Amino acid sequence: MGFMDKLKDTFTTADDEVEMELDETEAKALSDYEEPQNKGVQKLSGNTKMVLFEPRSFEEAEEVGRHLKEKRAAVINLHRLQREYAQRTIDFLTGVVFALDGSIQKIGHNVILCTPSSIGVHGEISVDGTGE
Repeated sequence: MGFMDKLKDTFTTADDEVEMELDETEAKALSDYEEPQNKGVQKLSGNTKMVLFEPRSFEEAEEVGRHLKEKRAAVINLHRLQREYAQRTIDFLTGVVFALDGSIQKIGHNVILCTPSSIGVHGEISVDGTGE
C-alpha cells in the first residue's frame, strides 16, 4: 500500500463509500437513458459517407442520385440554381428517394437532405423560425 492509498484510507469514511456506490448507480442509469433507441435503423460501419452538393445545373442531380443509390446521404444546397431548375432537381431527387425507400427533408433555405433507407434521420429542423 502506497502513501497515497494510506492517506486516502485515513480520510475516507463510510459515508464516502455509500456515496461512491450511489454515484455508480446514477451513472449507469444516466448512461442507459442516454443510449440511443435506434429501433429499426440499421447500424452502419465507420465508412458511411455523406456527400455535399452545390449544383449549378439540373444535370448534376443525376450524380446526387448515383450517390444515394450507393447508400450515401446527400446535402444539396440549391441556392446557385434558378428557381425553375431547383424545383426540377427537387422533383427528380424526390423520385430517386422514393424508389430507394429513403427520405428527403428541407434543412434550410434552399438546402435539402436526402438519405437512403439505410441511414436513419432523427429530429427535424425548423426552417420557418417558429420552432415548430
